[in-house]
Amino acid sequence: MIEARGIKRTFHAHGAFTGAHVVQALRGVDFTLPDGGAVSFIGESGCGKTTLGRILAGLETFDEGELLVDGADVGSLGKRGRDEVFRSIQIVHQDPYSVLNPTRTIAATLGDPLKMIARRRGEKDKGAQQARARELLELVGLQPDGVLQKFPHQLSGGQRQRVVIARALTVDPKVLIADEAVSMIDVSMRLGILSLLRDLRERLGISLVFITHDVATARYLGEGGELHVIYRGEVIERGPVETLIQSPVHPYTQCLLSAVPVLKGLEEPGPDRLLPKDMLDANVETPGCLFEPRCPFATDKCRAEHPVLGAETIAGVEVQHACFHPEVRNVAAVDLETV
Repeated sequence: MIEARGIKRTFHAHGAFTGAHVVQALRGVDFTLPDGGAVSFIGESGCGKTTLGRILAGLETFDEGELLVDGADVGSLGKRGRDEVFRSIQIVHQDPYSVLNPTRTIAATLGDPLKMIARRRGEKDKGAQQARARELLELVGLQPDGVLQKFPHQLSGGQRQRVVIARALTVDPKVLIADEAVSMIDVSMRLGILSLLRDLRERLGISLVFITHDVATARYLGEGGELHVIYRGEVIERGPVETLIQSPVHPYTQCLLSAVPVLKGLEEPGPDRLLPKDMLDANVETPGCLFEPRCPFATDKCRAEHPVLGAETIAGVEVQHACFHPEVRNVAAVDLETV
């Protein structure tokens, strides 16, 4: 189980036009990922989702907060202890084109981590390592004989992403972090990758953290889990996936759901469809609600006070939100055949 408490991360950046400035990537994120469970994070580009994923995978440090894995505080562990923890948490990157070494065959790509595991266990049977590589490729839906001796450029985008997942599985992880894992894959292949990740969670009991801007994929992959809506580094609404999609109360969540494209003649936007009143300007800091400059319902209280995430029952639905004016709105697209 992973438990994050008040995770904060700040970057000091320098832009050609903006000059030196501070970027608050994460502003105190809390969440719990149970064994075999799923947590999804959705939000616009630049909201801190990827930074959070890199922190969970040990690829990025955090400034404040606590990160507990199976009850152990990662910050209090030595290097060997941290390495062991983060070995059990593997990340599936967004771009399968850049994370595979173009000069190495798939056999070599899978062979290196398998050799490392074998050395740690005192095993010397190369045949067992080769058999494991074939087993992993079959597990992710690839034919070993047609893949092992190929280089990444000889595979399709979907095949490469399956190889990336197979490589992550070589160390028998407990958690997979899928960071926009299908956004750079051909649309015709996306469902196959999503089904594979969902199947791994069900068959192997692997916990899943899904980072995306796509509500539909979060709904499919995170079934039975929690959905966290993150805005400028802060979780502003969270809850069970279906509850949050069907009954969102925060205006930002409602804007995200309203932006989901619909097929004319098959679907229509929700009757309460909502759009932000302005573009995002990440350089604008307010003492109040972070979404206030774009919120259609902002008041003087929103400009002066910062709302905190808390539980409340609205229209018979228990929700967790950070808003002074929450209201359930029907913004999701409606399938006309079900009306």
